Amino acid sequence: MAHFAELNENNTILRVLVVSNDVTTTDGVENEQDGIDFLNNLFPDSGTWVQTSFNHNMRGSFAGTNWTYDPKLDIFCEPLPFPSWINNESTGRAEAPVPFPSEGEWIWNEEEQKWDEYILAGERE
Repeated sequence: MAHFAELNENNTILRVLVVSNDVTTTDGVENEQDGIDFLNNLFPDSGTWVQTSFNHNMRGSFAGTNWTYDPKLDIFCEPLPFPSWINNESTGRAEAPVPFPSEGEWIWNEEEQKWDEYILAGERE
């Protein structure tokens, strides 16, 4: 099955739909444009359609509702949880400006731009 993300005019993903391989594949070769044409015929008032991969083998990550598509990088980008974070240019995944510590449990401190150790109330000394 092929998956396609519908984009609005701001490249925000509105929905992701599945299209049968019978529509997108001819002689064993998948053609993205066949899926786009199928969806445009089915939903004539829809936005732009871009294929995404459930297996993450194209365009970074699998597209999700309210994610965005970056046409320059040709990847889907997840929403940023904090203003200081950026999307990785190959995966589309959000990354903090400071690498995540290797061990323990941490929570991002946006005000101080650092990771704070996460301690449950019952675990305090």
